[in-house]
Amino acid sequence: MANIRRRTLVLSTEKELKLFGNSLAISTTLEIGEGAAPNIFSLFQQQIIENTDPKTGTTEAESKGNKPKVSKKSMAVVSNPYKLTKEELMEIADYNIRLWLDLKDNLRKYGNDNTKVFSIDGSK
Repeated sequence: MANIRRRTLVLSTEKELKLFGNSLAISTTLEIGEGAAPNIFSLFQQQIIENTDPKTGTTEAESKGNKPKVSKKSMAVVSNPYKLTKEELMEIADYNIRLWLDLKDNLRKYGNDNTKVFSIDGSK
């Protein structure tokens, strides 16, 4: 089974495809490419500063007149700019699964050298 490791798509045949990003995408015409921008639903690391007093916004050292100690940590945060619900995200997943299944069906039917593999008008 295919797997992505360190920006490389590794196939069961041991063939490796170097990726610029870390994901694959399929278009409505069933063309495959890299999904470059994780801008719909993604995970990112956010830096946070710790040791601040939540009431005053200052560190304990600052409140005593000393130079503050700044402690930075990374925290994983979910990015969902469109405020998609679980059901909407599952609908998107189902849509993409259908496209991948359509590609597999077309490959079985036409092979990988026939232009009929692709859905020219974006529909089946």
